[in-house]
Amino acid sequence: MTRIILPLFIVAATAGCSNLAERFGMETAQPEQAPAAAASAKASVDAQAEVAAPAPAASPIATSGASAEALDTTTAAEREAATRAPASAGATLGTTVASLGSATEPGLWLKTPLVRSEQPGRVTNPATGKSASVTLIPLDGPATAGSRMSLPALRLIGASLTDLTTVEVSAES
Repeated sequence: MTRIILPLFIVAATAGCSNLAERFGMETAQPEQAPAAAASAKASVDAQAEVAAPAPAASPIATSGASAEALDTTTAAEREAATRAPASAGATLGTTVASLGSATEPGLWLKTPLVRSEQPGRVTNPATGKSASVTLIPLDGPATAGSRMSLPALRLIGASLTDLTTVEVSAES
C-alpha cells in the first residue's frame, strides 16, 4: 500500500514545482534567441511597458545627487541652532542604537521607542561627544528596540551614515 501512496504523494507534492519561480515573482532565465527574434521581442516588451505604465517622477536622490551633502536640506542656521549647548539639562530617556532613517525626509529627528509622544529632545554620540537638538518621534516597539535618525542629525553628531551608532537620548525642557 505504501508503495502506491508514497509515489503518488511525491508526484502531487512536486507537480507545481516547475513554476515556483513564477509564483514567487522570480524571473527565470530565458533561452537564447536569434538576434532578430530577440530584437523584436524587446521592442514588443518596450512598447507594452510604455502603454502599461506612465514614466515615474524623478526621484530627489536621482536629480540632486547621492551624496550626503546633496541630501542634507538643513540650513547653516538650523545646524548651528541644533548644535548650540542646551540652557538646562533635560531628563535622560536612555540609550538606543540608531541607524540612518529615510535620507529624503527633511529635518533633524529621531524616531525612537523611548518616547510615547512627539517632543523636542537631544541626542549625544558618546564616541565623539557631539550632540544635537532633534524632534523625538515615537516609534512602535519595546524600549530596547533600535531607532532611526535623520541624515542631518547623524552628520551633526559625527556618526557614520552606514554604521549602527549608540546614542544617548534626553528630553529637552
